[in-house]
Amino acid sequence: MALHVIVGKGPVGTTTAEALVARGHRVRVLSRSGGTSAGAVEHLRVDAADAAALTAATEGAAALYNAVNPAYDRWTTDWPPLAAALLTAAERTGAVLVTMANLYVYGRPAGPMSPDSPLAATDTKGRVRIGMWREALAAHEAGRIRMTEARAADFVGPQVPPTQSHLVRQLPTLRRGRRAWVVGDPDAPRSWTYLPDVAATLATLGTDERALGRAWHVPSTPPRSQRQALGDLARAMGRSPVPVSGIPWPVLSAVGWFSPVMREVADVRHQFDQEYVIDASGTTDTFGLTATPWDEVVAATAGGPVPARA
Repeated sequence: MALHVIVGKGPVGTTTAEALVARGHRVRVLSRSGGTSAGAVEHLRVDAADAAALTAATEGAAALYNAVNPAYDRWTTDWPPLAAALLTAAERTGAVLVTMANLYVYGRPAGPMSPDSPLAATDTKGRVRIGMWREALAAHEAGRIRMTEARAADFVGPQVPPTQSHLVRQLPTLRRGRRAWVVGDPDAPRSWTYLPDVAATLATLGTDERALGRAWHVPSTPPRSQRQALGDLARAMGRSPVPVSGIPWPVLSAVGWFSPVMREVADVRHQFDQEYVIDASGTTDTFGLTATPWDEVVAATAGGPVPARA
């Protein structure tokens, strides 16, 4: 029974801890606030930007998981010290560094995004993630660390708080039968990644040597537009689908003058005004992982929590 260290106790960290425990591993979760240890999960209060403290907490671990989620408008300030500390800890302890990432590195896609797609982002957040990836990959290729990375589409699932999901935040609106206002084109096809599938992928990448030295996409649902997905969720809640409209970009841009978060959303407009679809066939072909069926995702998201997939 190996020890796995997870940095971050948000939805990704918590769900991944459950998946690893289900596979028979011990888990140590690190966060600034700590937590209550129970069973095979130990919680420690550690500042992940403190390389020495992070290294000490990672000693003896088989893998170190980056499940950190800095504030959306603080990536340029918060990510560099965190990424540097994680690399240091991985190098000093020998733990495999498993990073949870996203699709920002690809910029505006010209079709379904795979791990082999060009890293073409020009926005600030995309460039931050590209820099993190390239620095970790260079350390791996130099033999200093062992690493891998998981990239996912927009999260969905009952484990995800409304502030972190374009679909979950609309559940109260669907219950009231009100018009849903969404970011971007309501009819653009999009991939959605179920959080337990994220956890299953991370747990696999941290325990399989075949994962090392490259990025992998989390198996995700067949594309559904925001209008379609919200209609599915409404029906699962026993409600009729509600009207769905896109918030005009000039409105979002104006709000951005007062809201740093909305300013950052406007900066990645390309993610919302066209098809935004993930190709995770490489993950399925290599590890046999598949996405949870969409009807199960919808039922769980509309109805309540479900256990992580082992």
